[in-house]
Amino acid sequence: MREVAPVSTPSRVLPPNDPRQYDDLAGEWWRPDGAFAMLHWLARARAALVPRASRRDAVLVDLGCGAGLLAPHLAGKGYRHVGVDLTRSALDQAAAHGVTVVNADVTAVPLADGCADVVSAGEVLEHVPQWRRAVAEACRLLRPGGLLVLDTLNDTLLARLVAVEIGERLPTVPRGIHDPRLFVDARALVAECARHGVELRLRGIRPELTGTLAWLLRRRRGAVDGRPGRTEPRIVPTRSTAVLYQGHGRRSG
Repeated sequence: MREVAPVSTPSRVLPPNDPRQYDDLAGEWWRPDGAFAMLHWLARARAALVPRASRRDAVLVDLGCGAGLLAPHLAGKGYRHVGVDLTRSALDQAAAHGVTVVNADVTAVPLADGCADVVSAGEVLEHVPQWRRAVAEACRLLRPGGLLVLDTLNDTLLARLVAVEIGERLPTVPRGIHDPRLFVDARALVAECARHGVELRLRGIRPELTGTLAWLLRRRRGAVDGRPGRTEPRIVPTRSTAVLYQGHGRRSG
């Protein structure tokens, strides 16, 4: 396999998975045809796992919230949306979309134990060198009966091939955005969640093929419709968790 190429900008070269690349890509977050387009598709699929709030003042903590891409898909569900991220430029955009922002590392979140009805950890664990600490924090934040929802990349050769060797050659994934050494073994993740009282259920997911090809064609022609949900390919279940997978589970107690 080739070595992972660094992220390049006109002014600097960054190693794979360097958080500073999100500042360099700050203008891409809300572009429907931008470098983070697939994160929109995944946010929509993740939000589908979140039920309407069952009580007043319910809180959803969004770990690695980025620019708040989950926010439009939570509208009307009754949660106070609290977003945690390291990148100030992304948090500024999240705040503009109604997210209460916290500038912090997902492995050390300055929020109280049991404060959250839902914790979302979407496309963040594979960017965290100490992903087990992030899982511990996610579970700590959940109240008893609270829901954890997440998606991440599996630690497999197939995931490295699809997400890095192939994926980072496509216009929807920035080069060097991943360090495959940080990909998260699915069985280890289930075991770690269980250690913290969350029985996590997994399923494989992927973008639908026909919709993705049609989107790429529209993008190439410059005809992507910026209205939310109009042209986004759907994320659909698949039998295999070998590449991209989604999880959900409730904290016991």
